[in-house]
Formats: sequence, structure tokens, C-alpha cells
Amino acid sequence: MDPYKSDRCPCCQSKKLTSFKDVQQFHYSRCLGCGTISIDPNYLNQIDDGLNLVKYGRDYWDFQSSLSRERASGIALSRMAEAFHYARIPIYKFIDIGTGPGYFLDAVAKLLPNHADVFWAIEKFPPPQEYRTKSPHYIIGDLKDLSFKVDGGICIEVLEHLTPRMLSNLFEGMAYISNPGALYEFNTGLPQHVINEMPGYLEPLKNGHIVSYSLKAIELLANPHGFSVFPLEGKTWAFVVEYQSKWSKFEDVQSRIWFALEHNLNILDDKDMGSVLKMLGFETARAYSSYGWRRLGRAILPILLRRIK
Repeated sequence: MDPYKSDRCPCCQSKKLTSFKDVQQFHYSRCLGCGTISIDPNYLNQIDDGLNLVKYGRDYWDFQSSLSRERASGIALSRMAEAFHYARIPIYKFIDIGTGPGYFLDAVAKLLPNHADVFWAIEKFPPPQEYRTKSPHYIIGDLKDLSFKVDGGICIEVLEHLTPRMLSNLFEGMAYISNPGALYEFNTGLPQHVINEMPGYLEPLKNGHIVSYSLKAIELLANPHGFSVFPLEGKTWAFVVEYQSKWSKFEDVQSRIWFALEHNLNILDDKDMGSVLKMLGFETARAYSSYGWRRLGRAILPILLRRIK
């Protein structure tokens, strides 16, 4: 990939850029072509060359460790449980990509102790050892270092830290480890979320958030590596990709919760801890989707019409 140009969108190469905001001394622009919001491309080039805007000292890890535990026991479990409902292939290995300290593995081990062997996590740039999980399923390295294939995964609050070149490389690595049909759910602030719900999301020095990718930009970067991209209705902070998908990109992925595979649901239903994660995945998927209401409407409408007649 050529260096990013200051007058073009780093994702779609459009020249239709508009000023979005300044954060400290860093300027962010929004592309009117694909919708992506990005830090100045000159910084993207420097970050690709090794620049770290965030200072990774003890203060940073003390702060992030607390946030990581919160995410691991909250949104990571929610996105994981949803992914198990959406997947159209049986999941035998599931991975948390860019897991940071790996606390997701600890949370899963508590709630799904009889299925903990299904779950793995990988981090390319791990924190100091004192901040990491002690799980044997925590892997340090690149996706291409894995010796096994996976059937699904999550990637929680990672994309906003990556340049487009890094994100393309991430999808390349995911393709390398994916079985056909593997499904992944991402949690990241999309432009609608940044504009309408969380204007302070993009912050480069403390949080390292440099890009808010639109789904159109995600498609441009993911499609060449064999991934189809699916929006999640009502969620401006999450989306799904599926490797070598057999389904139309216009499919309502959230409707899959009504036909989830029994194998996958059984993993979420632990014999000792119960069905809390199975219920969590179903309810959080349904809460933001209008599919359930549309389905109910199709059932009730004929009855109403008969009464009117």
C-alpha cells in the first residue's frame, strides 16, 4: 500500500474530505465518500513507521488494566454470546483478537468452566507480565503464528487504534486462521457513534483512538481477504464479518438468533453455571433488532385483517 496522501481519504482515496475536529494538536477529517473519520494522514504514515502516540508506562497499564477487566466481563462476553448465535457453522475454537491482558479468558472460565477449552486469546503487543492473565490459552504473537484454525471470534475496541494498512493486515491474518464460514464480531465506535453518541471517542494521546471506520471502509479493507461485512441494526458500535460467506451481504444477520445452531447454544449453556450467557447473547441481539417485531407483525397482521373484514 502506498503512503497515505494528505488530501485523500486513507481508506477509499476520495478527495471529498471535510474538517471534523481538533483534539489537542491533532486534526481529524471526515470522508464524504466512505464516511470514515481519521486523524491527519501524515500521522498515519508515522504510526505505520513505528510512532506511538500513547506512552505505555506503568500509569497507562494501571489505568487500562481496570478498563480491560470491565470490558472482559461486560461487552466482550456480550459480543461473544451474540457471535455464537449468529454463526452458521459449529464453533469448536473461538478467539479473542487483540485481547490485551487476556482477561476475557478469565471471565469465560468463570461462567463456562466446562467449555473453557473452546476459547483462546491472542495479543501481538502484550502488557507487562504482571498485568496478564495466567490462562494457558493466552497467546503472544501474530495471527499467522497460530497452529490451528478457528470458527469464530471477537475483536473488542481494537480497530480504532489501527491505521488502514494495519487493519488490512489484520484481515489478512484472520483469513489465514479461519475455517470457511468463521464469524467474528467487532466492537468499535463507528462514525455514527462518534458523531451522535460519543463525541469524545477519538482521542490520540490517552486512548490511542485514531480512526473511526465506516462499514464501507471496512468492506474495502476486508473484502479482498475473503470477508463479507454485515451491519448490526441499531448498534453504532459493532458489526460482523464472515469468512467465505455463502450468504447475501444484505442478509439480516440478527435474524439468525431464531435459528442458532444447537451445538453453539450448548456451549453457552454450562452444566454448572447455567444458561446466563445463552440468554445474554439472545437478548442483547434482539434488543437492538427490529426483526423480532417484524416477525411478530407478520403473524398478527392476517388476524387483524380478518377482524377488519
